[in-house]
Amino acid sequence: MAGLLVDERDQHHQHGHLTDSEKEGSDSLEQHSRHDDDEEEIPAKDASHGAGSVDAGEKPGVTLSGPPGPGPVPNGGLQAWLQVLGSFMLFFNTWGVLNTFGVYQTYYESGELYTEVSSNISWIGSIQSFMVLLVGAFIGPIYDRGYLRTLLVTGTFLIVFGHMMLSLCTTYWQCLLAQGFTVGIGGGFLYIPSLAILPGYFSTRIGLAIGVAASGSSLGGIIYPIMFYKLIGQVGFPWTVRILGFTALATLLIPILIMKMRCKPAQIRSLIDKTAFTDGPYLLFISGCLVGFIGMYTGFFYLSYYGKATGYTSASLSFYLVAIQNSGSVLGRTLPNILSDRIGPQNVIIPGAFGVSIALFCVLAVSNAGGLIAIAVFFGFFSGVFIALPPVIFVALTQDKRKIGTRIGMAYSIIGLGVLAGGPGAGAILGNNEADLEWTGTWLYAGLTPLVGACIFLAVRFWTGGSKLMVKI
Repeated sequence: MAGLLVDERDQHHQHGHLTDSEKEGSDSLEQHSRHDDDEEEIPAKDASHGAGSVDAGEKPGVTLSGPPGPGPVPNGGLQAWLQVLGSFMLFFNTWGVLNTFGVYQTYYESGELYTEVSSNISWIGSIQSFMVLLVGAFIGPIYDRGYLRTLLVTGTFLIVFGHMMLSLCTTYWQCLLAQGFTVGIGGGFLYIPSLAILPGYFSTRIGLAIGVAASGSSLGGIIYPIMFYKLIGQVGFPWTVRILGFTALATLLIPILIMKMRCKPAQIRSLIDKTAFTDGPYLLFISGCLVGFIGMYTGFFYLSYYGKATGYTSASLSFYLVAIQNSGSVLGRTLPNILSDRIGPQNVIIPGAFGVSIALFCVLAVSNAGGLIAIAVFFGFFSGVFIALPPVIFVALTQDKRKIGTRIGMAYSIIGLGVLAGGPGAGAILGNNEADLEWTGTWLYAGLTPLVGACIFLAVRFWTGGSKLMVKI
């Protein structure tokens, strides 16, 4: 996410001759960005680089050479929407794959591949998601240097390779390495470009652009579970996973071919911004996300298994519950993002977090397939809000826009701890006795954490926006 700060550098300047009267504008040239021709590393700023940056020691009046700047952010057009399509496919194969883990949890619980307790099985999905967020924090500076295509190719290889290795697995630890670590690390290489590319093409419509791109994760979460269920009975687990891997390869070729950085930051982002540790609203919002994601990922991992284990749904419908909840998140990742451009992202994410909590509490109130389907749709919609809006809010909470990338990378590294704890924590509460699983405690745990997160978001909103309700914040 380090590249998100490109969004705040809309004021690109043409290279030319600086006069004494233009001395005050020289600082803005420090933030000048260059074209992404061939993934060249950005040279360090010195007197000889001629890239359009001005050293602190340079005097006005020096003629700067180099290609012209990229001009104003287009906020539309063919090239801009092609980047949204590329980001859509990256989300399809990162969070779309992660959102599919519920069907793997249900399949692994059956014992057909190996026998393991629920909490240990959940570690596979939790580590997979955690690695996406953790690796993404370190990918930011590489993206800033212009190595977009290198990241795309590397991430594609790891995701496809992880699926192929998973198809050969017969034990728990093998699945943990192939699916948890390899696919997760590959997703980390792709997640940063999926968001970082868009602010270079959109500014006033950034909420819409990110929402459309993020809906790719919902579509992936619909298609991959259905493919898994349809294929598993016909060709078995090995070839099912291979076909999913080939599907990922085919769809990831699209961003490799069409995505192109419009401009590169003149400064490489650092991994840590020390001033963030004294920014109260920023730290408080991170804590809200961390706590809320614990319960949300419990829903992702266990709703499908709950339907099957309790007998409220058939085995086939339990697999489809994952696709149903992801279909609900399609609108949850697009409509609220459009609304956030009008009334402010904080005003939108608060009801989204409350909605996630209500949906998870309501699981305890249903005892039939129809009720679970309704909850899956409801939960999917509000989880989409909860996932899509934090990047937009982190941008708004960062005063120094040059540090947006670093701030977001730091935030998601911490939020990843909540993702890591969610599934295994729920599995530990659930227990190992299949005849007497502790579902009540599991769903109370799942619903309480996003409720706490929503209350924290509310505190951040009043901290930053004051007591007035009709304020865009």
